[in-house]
Amino acid sequence: MSDATLQLATPSLAPPRATPPRLGFLGTGWIGRHRMQAIAADGCATVAAIADASPDAAAQAADAVPGACVVGSLDALLDLELDGLVIATPSALHAPQAIAALERGCAVFCQKPLARTAAESRRVVDAARAADRLLGVDLSYRHTAGARAVRDLVREGALGAVYAVDLVFHNAYGPDKAWFRDPALAGGGCVIDLGIHLVDLALWTLGWPAVRRVDGRLYAQGRALADPARQVEDHAVATLELATGATVRLACSWHLSAGQDAVIEAAFYGTEGGAALRNVDGSFYDFVAQRFRGTARATLAEPPDAWGGRAAVAWARALASGARFDPDVERIVEVAAALDGIYGRAEVGP
Repeated sequence: MSDATLQLATPSLAPPRATPPRLGFLGTGWIGRHRMQAIAADGCATVAAIADASPDAAAQAADAVPGACVVGSLDALLDLELDGLVIATPSALHAPQAIAALERGCAVFCQKPLARTAAESRRVVDAARAADRLLGVDLSYRHTAGARAVRDLVREGALGAVYAVDLVFHNAYGPDKAWFRDPALAGGGCVIDLGIHLVDLALWTLGWPAVRRVDGRLYAQGRALADPARQVEDHAVATLELATGATVRLACSWHLSAGQDAVIEAAFYGTEGGAALRNVDGSFYDFVAQRFRGTARATLAEPPDAWGGRAAVAWARALASGARFDPDVERIVEVAAALDGIYGRAEVGP
């Protein structure tokens, strides 16, 4: 879909609901439970049902939201004729589970990545369009106050022509579940786990310029990744060349000795100044945003900022207001295509 089409298109709307939408939650590990509690606390939707491969996890989640029933499968959730489904399962399951829900007329909010590849992501988006149902993806860094302040400066032209973007996401620990290290289940390693957030954030901030060329280098335990079908990367560097002429540089990793829990940064440099979102003292949750003019800097946003559940709440509120398919979700396919380029899975650009 062209930029012009996306700018003109608007989400289709049904009349606002007389009662809050009834939601099901598929997967209630830490992330799934956190999003569930955020929506429940907001009151924009009702937590109606829960399913998880772990009965203990499902029971713990149900204890936090009295009135929700526990069922044993996705099919059992969909048989309840829910209004929406929140998916927080292993990545390989996202696309088939989302498509199954959408084809049953159920809106979907899915953990990132929506799918392992751009082709899989396209199938999910096409299913949402065919069903005319709201589809959201938990790319939550867009919802930090700092990221929005930086985006506003860029979109207003306050930084001039942005020509360089530096993205960094180093996690000192790495994931704690075995499936993250299985290429078939995860779709990749630290790039699809961490880098996806910052690639999305950069393209969103810049107004979705086309990605013309991508070059990626993947490593495992300090050596070039030998067999991506058998091993995932724990360190990666990549360069994205944009249609605007800007260059985006990405570095991300698991288990990097950086002297703190995490290093997270998205910095934008233009002809009239710069701006950056950076984590504070190694935190995964606290961010400061600053504007740069030469050697001077000014703070745009700083903690506290309880942003973790905002993407899920925004989706649930939109669902409650009657929103159906939103064409802006097409952008998720563009992000997935950029990641495919980093992984060498597909050509990017014309």
